[in-house]
Amino acid sequence: MDAYPIVFFCLAITLHNSEEAIWLPRWSQQTSEFQKPVTSSEFRFAVICITVLAYLSAFSFAYRPESDAAKWMFTGFLGSMVVNAIFPHLIVTLLTKKYAPGLLSGLLLNLPINSRVICRMFADHSITWKELVLSTLGVGIGLLTLIPVLFKIGGHIASSEPVD
Repeated sequence: MDAYPIVFFCLAITLHNSEEAIWLPRWSQQTSEFQKPVTSSEFRFAVICITVLAYLSAFSFAYRPESDAAKWMFTGFLGSMVVNAIFPHLIVTLLTKKYAPGLLSGLLLNLPINSRVICRMFADHSITWKELVLSTLGVGIGLLTLIPVLFKIGGHIASSEPVD
């Protein structure tokens, strides 16, 4: 696989996570059963860590495409970001009738770009449906488990910083 899919994946996730970093912390302060309130510091720390992990998965796959671990991590991120565009972003927006930050970049960038990369991997016989489903579940569950931990670390770091 050439570098273009990797570059587009990184661009899409960066723009998506930037949109969330700008607007999601404030949006999360509204009373909602879908989102616990999160501070800007907590969220931005977590989203930077997730973005770094996504980049590491992409670059690992680019440099070692023969590595099953690199392929599964990258494929898992691709699948997780496709799912993420639908749930929570689209579903929460429809249910609350209020825009959920990340919806636009999720639908216009992550969904088409990541779906295209996945289709290309199928066409190249790089992945199977079983690998896509299992890697998406594995990375998705891993991220859902990691995010609250990253929120806590981000909150701790922010609370221990000296105030000027």
